[in-house]
Amino acid sequence: MAALAVVIGAFGAHALKEKLGPELLPVFETGVKYQFYHSFALLATGLAFMAYPHKQLKMATLFFVIGIVLFSGSLYVLALMKANNQVGLKGFGILTPIGGLFFILGWLMLLLGVAKKP
Repeated sequence: MAALAVVIGAFGAHALKEKLGPELLPVFETGVKYQFYHSFALLATGLAFMAYPHKQLKMATLFFVIGIVLFSGSLYVLALMKANNQVGLKGFGILTPIGGLFFILGWLMLLLGVAKKP
């Protein structure tokens, strides 16, 4: 996920910079930033799972991945659609806050999984 964030971020900074413009580039960059943050959360969750192999840590991993796909992915799509003069995500705009909810659930599961240590 972190490597993919580097690729997507570089693509946005170089190939899409002119197309997105100053209004949409921050939207795209927010997606990249949150993907990076939660790539590190995935790494921390994996390390925690080695010490505390609890179900909550598996759930945290799943929630972080879903959050990245929904939150960051919807911001990438939104920026690209607006750059192409399309109105927006229409009903899919709800995916961004749902992705944020999955991030929150991931952090809660990480906390519960580590707190449940034997």
